[in-house]
Amino acid sequence: MSGMRPPATRVLATSLVLIAALYAVWYRNDAHFGAALLVFVLPPLLLFAGVLLRRPSAPLWSGIAALFWFSHGVMYAWSHPELGLWPWAGIALSLAVVFSASLPGMRARFSKGRPPMG
Repeated sequence: MSGMRPPATRVLATSLVLIAALYAVWYRNDAHFGAALLVFVLPPLLLFAGVLLRRPSAPLWSGIAALFWFSHGVMYAWSHPELGLWPWAGIALSLAVVFSASLPGMRARFSKGRPPMG
């Protein structure tokens, strides 16, 4: 764990912690708070640990999980506008996870000087 992490990795790690905190606060008074912790808070924290430990699959699984968080946010923003900014924060953080998890691969894919395919 020595050395500086790339900015995309720091954004990914920060976004995962923030999305876990968002859901912990959002569902704090819910009757099913324990289930919310298992479904919405534990996964981003486990993925955060994977990112910190530099597990190669952690960004991939973070991006996949973010699709779920994005869908959840859109569903709640549409069907429960009285919730205000909670679902919109979930949407924004899930997009941050997707983009920061994808950025290193996108850079490698579209970098100049790579050999031609075929």
